[in-house]
Amino acid sequence: MRLLITASRIFAEKGFQETTIAEICEQAQSNIASVNYHFRDKESLYLESWRYAFQQDLALYPSDGGVASDAPAEQRLAGRIRSLIARIAAENSHFFAIINKEMAQPTSLLPEILEKEINPQRQAMITQIKECLGPLADDQDIHFCHTSIIGQCFHLMQLKHMKKTYPERRHYPELENPVSYAEHVVLFSLAGIRALRNRIEQSRGDSACAQ
Repeated sequence: MRLLITASRIFAEKGFQETTIAEICEQAQSNIASVNYHFRDKESLYLESWRYAFQQDLALYPSDGGVASDAPAEQRLAGRIRSLIARIAAENSHFFAIINKEMAQPTSLLPEILEKEINPQRQAMITQIKECLGPLADDQDIHFCHTSIIGQCFHLMQLKHMKKTYPERRHYPELENPVSYAEHVVLFSLAGIRALRNRIEQSRGDSACAQ
């Protein structure tokens, strides 16, 4: 466990390429033989550290945002948005810090994390968006809404990078008050989905009636 905690922090700070096993072992007060025994190699330790960071984030901020599974779709989507923003904004979120490093210096290991950890979360949000949009929405409607919501959430990752790179530049209200920012994203997104649903039902509902 100490190896995973230390490795996830260092990978988040330095990325895969700049991190060495020797550095992790030194800070975790462990040895290379222990890494080889438990994880085989640096790549496996990287993946397991990433996965550990992801599970830690979810333990602090459950992906449903604390909303019951039988709540109306808009409430469940709102809970998921709030959870995602809270995890991205968290100072100690090593999971998203590693993703940020991956975007700058990609490894061949991202697809495995995407498939096993991120895609289930993505599919859950898409399902809720589809429910909010109604039965007449097509795949493009759903995809565009998902992209809009994720774009607003992942905007925080860019801000965290800018804040770290240019600390003297200016203040960052989204990071200073992520709860208020999350409420804004929820209100903005749900209003947009409702407006789109109305337009879809008017246009495609009329077409269906005309047939």
